[in-house]
Amino acid sequence: MDAAVSLPTLDDEGYLIEPGDWNEAVAERLAHAEDVKLTDDHWDVIRFMRDFYEEHQIAPDARYVIKHLSSRMGADARNALYTMFAYGYVKQACKIAGMKRPRAWSTG
Repeated sequence: MDAAVSLPTLDDEGYLIEPGDWNEAVAERLAHAEDVKLTDDHWDVIRFMRDFYEEHQIAPDARYVIKHLSSRMGADARNALYTMFAYGYVKQACKIAGMKRPRAWSTG
């Protein structure tokens, strides 16, 4: 992680104000702040989320990420997602992937 990488503007909860300001160095900084060590599986989720966002201009619901993961993890995909992001999909995965905080969702 490069300490010289400055973070774009965050809201009061630590989410990016503008998802377009995201890049992988920003993700590393946000993950570090959440005490998440990014693995290949984390990056798979994050990149899927970014691709979904680019196509739909909205953060994907966790069920889409689980469906994506199930193609290689099978029935364990849901547990894997919540193991990777132990404090919740919205609290950690959305934040690290540079999404705005989904206001209508729970923090789970």
